[in-house]
This record gives sequence, structure tokens and C-alpha cells, in this order.
Amino acid sequence: MTINEVLVVQDLAIVMLAALGMALLCRALRQPLLIGYIIAGMIIGPYTPPASLLTYPDILSALAEIGIVFLLFAVGLEYPLNRLRAIGRTALVIALAESLSTFAAGYLLGTAFGFPTFDSLFLGLAISVTSTVILSSILQDLGVLQARETSLLLGITVVEDIVTVTLLGILQSTYLTGHLSVEQIALSVGLVLVFIAGTLLLGSRAIPPAIDRLHRTGLSEVYLIAILGVAFSLAIVASLIGISVATGAFLAGVLVAESNSQAEAHRLMAPLKELFGAIFFVSMGALMDVALLPAYIVPIAVFVVVAFAVKLISTYVAARRQRVAVPDARRAALSMSASGGEMSIVVAKGGNDIGATTPFVLPFIGALTVVTTLLAPFVVRFAWRSGRSPPPPRTEPAAASPATAEGSG
Repeated sequence: MTINEVLVVQDLAIVMLAALGMALLCRALRQPLLIGYIIAGMIIGPYTPPASLLTYPDILSALAEIGIVFLLFAVGLEYPLNRLRAIGRTALVIALAESLSTFAAGYLLGTAFGFPTFDSLFLGLAISVTSTVILSSILQDLGVLQARETSLLLGITVVEDIVTVTLLGILQSTYLTGHLSVEQIALSVGLVLVFIAGTLLLGSRAIPPAIDRLHRTGLSEVYLIAILGVAFSLAIVASLIGISVATGAFLAGVLVAESNSQAEAHRLMAPLKELFGAIFFVSMGALMDVALLPAYIVPIAVFVVVAFAVKLISTYVAARRQRVAVPDARRAALSMSASGGEMSIVVAKGGNDIGATTPFVLPFIGALTVVTTLLAPFVVRFAWRSGRSPPPPRTEPAAASPATAEGSG
């Protein structure tokens, strides 16, 4: 197929303008931009009548793949190794209990509706994750992002992100081999763990010092090329051994986060993350065949309710088992049950890219993401306004005695 470069630029102009319009609307309505981007994609995409506004949807899909690398690299930048080690047993246990129980519930629910095995597996994984971006944004709006209680929530989301990226790689690897057996799952898990451990153990000794040396040159463009080189290199290595590019990009971010120039990486990556993040979510909306959704209204509603209930119960029970105070456990349970978000869409695309899922799964997960993202601000705000422990009463310092006052002079 001969590609007209002018029409490619036209497609990108349409994507940017649609994203801008929906972003402004969402900002006015005080809703997450993610929703606006997905809806913008649905409006301009090939499945929306009367005709697609895009000439080359395949090119948009390729740009979305690049967007995954940028998004997951940016997520990894938030998690240097010392932060991963400091997560703590409490957050680790709660996150594993919540994400794995929701994953299992989603899989069982999918099979109960008669969905194919891999459709059910990817649906279960998509609903098992809570959006770090959306949750932190809401907490920041509430002015509690630096609160003591927030560290538990952020620790849980760290583990969730790692579990989701790992399970995505396992599901993709298992599908590509054509077998879903205990032995194959063990092999896939082993491959992912070896890749993660090898990358972190060896890469953490070589990459951060090299990145810091380049940073000391004072050439921002060279530094940016270097960190992106790390991101795309690890992403392609992960892909070549049958693991998601998301896994490689995430680990690249972790390695760069180990450097002393992490703040500079954040600064340089911020506009690129926003740009390609917008392209990614718009492209996901464009690739969703929304005409398939009316037949799945009931399953979508059931998945939303079940995901919310399982997350709520499993998080609260696990938190109480870890001796978290009742108000903190209740607040964590409500906050973690609220939202899917960007990682759910990454999971949906991961299944779609390798043909593991049928066409309805991508718009299905997109609809779930839109619904849960709309609900998230209300649920999290309710959790923090109704469940936060009151601060201890302030006491006035005792007045100094005359003798003390004199002695202090």
C-alpha cells in the first residue's frame, strides 16, 4: 500500500484536535482526560458511522505501540529499587490478595458468560488493576497525597502494576506457545522472573552510572536519546523472548530511576508521556468497535459490580489480617476498588495485538474503563471524607515558669 505522507499528517492533526476538544470538555466537567481521549477516538475511528475520519488507522495503531513504551517507562521512573524494597509486607500482601482474587473472579465470570478462555483471562487481568495515575490525581486534588495513610495505597498500586505487567507477559507467552498447562505457566512465569531479575541485577550496575555520565555532559538532547534508547531496547528484547513490550519499558524506567539524574528524566519525559499517552488512548478508542457493545450491556454491568465488590472485600479483609486499623482498611478498600484506567487498556491492547482475544474484548474493556473512571472520583472522595481518622487534638504548649523564663535568658 502506497502511503500519502500528507494524509498521515492529516490523520495526526485530526487526532490532536479531537483529543484537544475532548480534553477541554473533560477539564470543564472535572473528569479525567483519559475518558475524553477514549471518546475522541471512538468519534473519529473507523467503526463510527457514517465513515472514519482517519485514512490510516494502522499507522495510529503503530503509534499506540510507541505510546505503551512511553507510558510504562514513565511508570517505571516512579519506582526506583529502593522504593520497591520499601513497599513493605503489608502493601505486598494486600496487593497480591486484591489483584489475584479479582483476576480469578474476572476469569470465572467470563467463563460463566461463555466467553473463550483467553478472553476471560484478559478480562480478569484488566479488571484486577487500579489506576495509579487516576488515584494519585484524585488524592492530590483532595490534598492528601502526602498524608501518612496514602503511602499504603501507593505501595499497593506499585505491586499491582508489577503483577499486571508480569501476568500480561505470561498470558501473551502462553498464548503464543499454544498451550495453557501447569508446565507452560511455570515456564512462562520462570521466563518472566528470569528476565526481570536479570535486568534489575545486571542492569542496575551498568545503566544508572552510564546515564549519570551522559547527564554530566550537560547535553539534554543526548541524555534524552540515551534514556529512550534504554526504554526501546529493553522493550524489544522483552518482545523477542515473548514478553510484553510493556514489561521491558517498565523495567527500563526502574533502571533509569536508580540514577542520580532521575529528576531530569522526569522533566524531559513529561511532555513526551502526555503526547504519546494521548495518542495511545485516542487510538484505543478508534480501534474499539462500539457497535458490538449493545449486545454486552448486561455482562459489562455485572463485571463492574463484581470487580468493585471483590476488590472492596479482598482489600478490606487482607488489610485487617495485616492489622491495619479499621478506618484505614475501609478507606483503602474503597479507594482501591474504584478504578481501572490506563493499565486496563494496555492489557486489552496486549491481547488484541497477538490475536489472543476476540474483537469484542477491546471495546468491552474500554467500556469498563470509562465507567469505572467516571465513578472513581466520587468513590475515592467519599472514602476520604467519611473514613479518615481525625487528627489528634492540638494542645497548647505549657507556659514557661518564671524561673525557667529567667534561666533561659
